[in-house]
Amino acid sequence: MTAPSESLLTRDEGGIRRLVLNRPDKRNALNAELIAALKAALRQADADDAVRVVVLEGAGKDFCSGADLSALRKIAESSVMENLEDVDELAELFLLPRRMRKPVVACVRGRALAGGCGLATSCDIVLAAETAEFGYPEVKIGFVPAMVMAILRRNVSEKRAFELVVHAQPVAAAEAERMGLINHAWPDADFDRQCAVFLEELAKRSPSAVQLSKRLLYHADGMGFEAALRSGADVNVVARMTDDMKAGVARFLERA
Repeated sequence: MTAPSESLLTRDEGGIRRLVLNRPDKRNALNAELIAALKAALRQADADDAVRVVVLEGAGKDFCSGADLSALRKIAESSVMENLEDVDELAELFLLPRRMRKPVVACVRGRALAGGCGLATSCDIVLAAETAEFGYPEVKIGFVPAMVMAILRRNVSEKRAFELVVHAQPVAAAEAERMGLINHAWPDADFDRQCAVFLEELAKRSPSAVQLSKRLLYHADGMGFEAALRSGADVNVVARMTDDMKAGVARFLERA
């Protein structure tokens, strides 16, 4: 395991690159150093052709508790323009997983709260231990979960989203799975094994097909039906010409 910074560890397992938030004594809270390290590590993983899947996880008991106390103090003491610059850094972190070519998976144990919940759900896939919790407690201190709301609204219904951000109570992993906020909730004792199986299967998928599928899915977000269908047709043509597609069809025809 290597450390691009003390706050973030990296580990490669075949085609899987694990990025481990390493501030367990602070519940892996986000500060400027960790945000910068995460963005650099995500970009590096996306540029590495040996990496098929990128995983985010937290060291210790929790995934991420959001902004740390020093960051909250900075918010309270900074000017409007200083806060605007700070917010842009965090917004870029939430945008990166969607912009990347590789699938990004959050493996969540313990609490994923506020910006930490936003970080988890900004990933393409969220896997969670059954005792994990997800929530947006910002309104309790007079704050607004503003940026993460854009992510939340794309995952759950309008009424669910409103309840989560205004009632501000965390939900257990099983409930988060039922409402569509996460993909899977697995028993704690079996969580590592289930994650390993899932990630290994995902890493076997055609890189070009995964990249094109991810790009189309997010590109079509907000499009009208006809425009989305037309965009899909264009991607279909590109997919037919890839080496992975040609090899896959050849294997299929040999078995037929």
